[in-house]
Amino acid sequence: MKQFLYILMFAAVGIYALMEQSKPAPNRFVMIGAMAIFMFGLFRLMKKIPSKNDGENEEENDAEI
Repeated sequence: MKQFLYILMFAAVGIYALMEQSKPAPNRFVMIGAMAIFMFGLFRLMKKIPSKNDGENEEENDAEI
């Protein structure tokens, strides 16, 4: 349930930021806030995805020593 609320919040902020961007003089604070929320969401998503090079780097480092 918590993840669903995060998705709705990110979508709502993203849509509002797109509407704000289309104005002749968009509010800077709204745009900065939308970017911050987007970066936070991206960080949380990337934290869950393992790197494909993690295992390879450990094996290469052991072979070099």
